[in-house]
Amino acid sequence: MAAREHIERRPAMYMQVAERMAGDITLGRYKPGELLPSEARTVEMYGVGKATARAAVAELRNMGLAGSRQGRGTVVLASSQGMPATRMDRSIHRTAKGSWSLPETTEAEAPAVSRTALDGRPALLLGRQDQDAISVDRMLYDPATGARIAHRVLIPMATATDVPTIAEQPDAEVSDLYRQLAEAGLSLSFTEHVTAPTPYPDERAALGLRDASPLLITYRITADADQDRPLLCEELKAPAATCQLTFPVTPTKAAAKHATRRRPASE
Repeated sequence: MAAREHIERRPAMYMQVAERMAGDITLGRYKPGELLPSEARTVEMYGVGKATARAAVAELRNMGLAGSRQGRGTVVLASSQGMPATRMDRSIHRTAKGSWSLPETTEAEAPAVSRTALDGRPALLLGRQDQDAISVDRMLYDPATGARIAHRVLIPMATATDVPTIAEQPDAEVSDLYRQLAEAGLSLSFTEHVTAPTPYPDERAALGLRDASPLLITYRITADADQDRPLLCEELKAPAATCQLTFPVTPTKAAAKHATRRRPASE
């Protein structure tokens, strides 16, 4: 069977204009309280149509970067007004006794377990294109803001075979999956991959996104550090306009540099 091609979707034109303008706001070219360019000026600046210019400004409002002022137009909001409302803590802690601890989450519904064939970005990150895996899907939400967050754990069958207890209860808490992998003698390492594509219609419907809202996706790969072998993939999807990720960053030691011996100069 021929390998599936993974196609990256280029953002819509209005998203490209919105991202350019958002960058200008971040750089201070448009300051809080200042008017953004008019619709006619935006059309002229970026060589786009009126509908595209209008959608781009609407996206800036969705991002919390701009707001409408009666009789004035669209103005840049103060940075404090533009901060995402939902904070997603992506930290991982391990206690002195060896147990794993993750930030608490609230489930909107019971997890759904199914069998699937790996494809797309998860398959590339796991190095297992078209291979079977166990999929555990959860819908989370933030009680404070009502934001809906889709969470999926993909367990390759090779991992389930090596650690049979995981196959017996794949919908266990993620921290418990880590514990079972560690107890199987594996030294775990974690890598997070973050992207923000334009969502598909079914993703917008599931997460309650507006048409113009980008999707924030993270892929956390749990690997066997000793063999550099991927074991699990956790996929998290959330509204990019209202959610922010926070990570503790632990510096790693740089590889030792070996001094190069210099040959003595010939006499």
